This record gives sequence, C-alpha cells and structure tokens, in this order.
Amino acid sequence: MNIETANRLLKYRKKFGFSQEELAEKIGVSRQAVSKWERAEAAPDTDNLIILAEVYGVTIDELLRGTGEPSGNKAEDFSKVETEENTTYEKDDRFSFKKAGIHVHDGDDKVDISLEHGINVQARDGSYVHVGKDGVCVNNGEKVCAYTDENGHLMVDSEMKRRTRNKKIAHIFPMWFFALAAMMLWGYSGALCGFALSWVCLLAIPIYHTLVSAIYKRDAAVFAYPVVCVVFQMLTGFLINGWAWSWFIYLTIPVYYCIVKMIKSAYGTQDE
Repeated sequence: MNIETANRLLKYRKKFGFSQEELAEKIGVSRQAVSKWERAEAAPDTDNLIILAEVYGVTIDELLRGTGEPSGNKAEDFSKVETEENTTYEKDDRFSFKKAGIHVHDGDDKVDISLEHGINVQARDGSYVHVGKDGVCVNNGEKVCAYTDENGHLMVDSEMKRRTRNKKIAHIFPMWFFALAAMMLWGYSGALCGFALSWVCLLAIPIYHTLVSAIYKRDAAVFAYPVVCVVFQMLTGFLINGWAWSWFIYLTIPVYYCIVKMIKSAYGTQDE
C-alpha cells in the first residue's frame, strides 16, 4: 500500500475521532494491524476495506483514491487534521531505548528488557520477576523459580534444587577412582578368584552414574539394569559355580523395562 493511502486511512480515523484500539475493535482486527496500515507496512484486505468504507460512509474507491469526503458527524477540513508525523513528543527521563534493550525506571519501579539479560521487573517493595534463558523466577515474599529441563519437563523450586544437588554429586564423587582402587586391591589380594573376577568393580561406574541420572531425570529407564544383570551372573558364576542357572537373570531385563513403561504411562509421562 502506498503512503498516500496510508495517510488517508490515518486522516479518516482521526476525522471520526477513533483511537487505533477503537477502530480495531469495530472492524475486528488487532491494533497492530491498524498501525501497520497507517504506516504503509501492510494493506487491509477486501473485507476490511468494505467495513472501513461503511464505517466512514464512503466508497472503497473514495477510501483508496481520495475522491470523496467522509459523511461522518465530525465535519472538519482534512487540512486541519494532524498527522502522526507532525505530532510533537516530549522527553521523558523515565524511558530509554538503548542498543542493549528497553529500560523504564520510575523511581524504585524498574523494567529492563534485553536479549542478553531477558526481562526483569522490580517493584519498590522488593518483589521482582525475572524471565531469561534459565527460566522464570518470581519473588513476592517467597521466591519461586521454574525452568524447563533438557527433556522438556517443568522444574519448580525444590525440585530444581534437589536435581541440581544430585547432578553435582554425580560429578564430584569420583566413582571411577574407587572402582579402579577396589579392582586392584581385590585382584592383588588373590581372594575370590582375584583379577579373574575383580574386573566387575569397573561395572560399578556405569551403574552408579546411570542411577544418579535416573534419579535426576526421574526416569528409571535410564538406569543400566542390564549391567546389573551381568554383575549378578559373574558373581554367582565364579563364586558359587552358578553358570547353569544364573543366565535366567537376563530374562528379567524386558520385565524391568515393561514395568518402567507401565509406571511412566500411569503418571502420564512419555518416552523421549
């Protein structure tokens, strides 16, 4: 749409004393749509043009080409109608538009919006709302934080603290060191088959980390249950010569995952 038509739509609206919100409500569009029409960033479709023409009491051709006068109740010369370009603005120190974002500071009430730091709203009573890449935090006497984890699950407050604690434990506790030390001590001692069996200590590493991860994610399917079955067969086979029957433990693997799936379905969760 050309700028002349956009200015004409603006003048018609002002002629009839409508705000952008009032006109938008009257014709069933958003205020942003009206604003775009008047800035020549978009053009109303045929249906909206018909409604606009009816509202202003003109034909569509008159609305687009300016060949007629509106038949509104507020008759005044279009030359007296002030356009948006001629509107004067006063400086207000409460507002600032910087490269880093938009900032509104009215005393102790503050609103800061930026791509880097997100949305921060702080009231004079100390309450605040923060929305950023790490989630949402609201403090109105009691701090409540929420975020979405890597699996799309909503985490809130104590849940977030508990899972963060479990995750830190998994990284801080050097399970590989203890597993390796146990294997060497057991192996060199020569007890219980020595190195022929002590290697199963290394299997404690994936068992430990998947257990912590299962707790962290609240998903038992993450736990390395098949590794537990291997450890069971090795121990029973070497220590009590149970090779002939210890293989049955592997039959419990599908049973384990079926139970996990049923539990997840019962609580309304889905497999990733």
